[in-house]
Amino acid sequence: MNSTPRIAIVIPCYNEQEALPITASKLLELLDKMAGEELVSLDSYILCSNDGSRDNTWQVITRLHSEDPRIKGISLAHNRGHQYALLAGLMAAHGHCDAAISIDADLQDDPNAIVEMVRRFREGKEIVYGVRSSRATDTWFKRTTAHGFYSFQRLMGLDTVYDHADYRLMSDRALGLLEEYGESNLFLRGIIPQIGLDTAIVTYERHERVAGESKYPLAKMISFSIDGITSFSAKPIRVIFMTGLILMLLDIAVAIYVFSAYFADKTILGWTSLMLSVWFLGSITLMSIGIVGEYIGKIFNEVKHRPRYAIRDRLMD
Repeated sequence: MNSTPRIAIVIPCYNEQEALPITASKLLELLDKMAGEELVSLDSYILCSNDGSRDNTWQVITRLHSEDPRIKGISLAHNRGHQYALLAGLMAAHGHCDAAISIDADLQDDPNAIVEMVRRFREGKEIVYGVRSSRATDTWFKRTTAHGFYSFQRLMGLDTVYDHADYRLMSDRALGLLEEYGESNLFLRGIIPQIGLDTAIVTYERHERVAGESKYPLAKMISFSIDGITSFSAKPIRVIFMTGLILMLLDIAVAIYVFSAYFADKTILGWTSLMLSVWFLGSITLMSIGIVGEYIGKIFNEVKHRPRYAIRDRLMD
């Protein structure tokens, strides 16, 4: 690029009143450093997207904006979830930057990787993914479940970047293409690889939160995983069909055995096998109905065409 790009750092926020002052200070220092090295323009900024927080997050954003106008903000009318808050922030930055970088407020994703992301952008890359170099700081349970999650996604036909969350740079052109994806069931980690364009990967070490508590407990992570798979792959439906086909073949084999035993006068009361069969088939049936219901629920949300979020307040001056 011939000129220094204007960069927007987009931060989705939910109950981050403790972390935001620390995060904003560190990111402003980083912007100043990059501006001094002529990597970014002096009018680069931070955009905080408040996801209907129940604490004083929006008041903190308002105060930070009054102290430094490079800190901007939008506030959603209701709590819509991390993906919607992130999308709202990216769309607010679209048309007002050369590239937007999304990063969580807890700064567990190393902000120093932003420097390399911008360098790759200036080399012509339009999407740059931040990818963890290792999971040494994770517990055994979290590391195992995370790797299992990515492996299961691949098995289900979902194209995602391994060990990548939502830490990435997107050019303004990529943001324009993202805007054309109108689905209500958001899973940005699956949508953005479909955009294409020239991409690159920057690796980094993950750190502890700067303040506050994690907003992604195990239950939310499982729900997020289910949303991702059912939003982008029909393979679970095919698995149901294949399971039914296998059970039908087993049923034919059992039927042959039963009829053979009947005509040979070897029939006995089979209470145990009957109960096991009923419980097994009942479980398969309920699970199958649940999977189909998940898809029907997503269709129900999509066909209503309701707005994905509503912005209550803006601090964009």
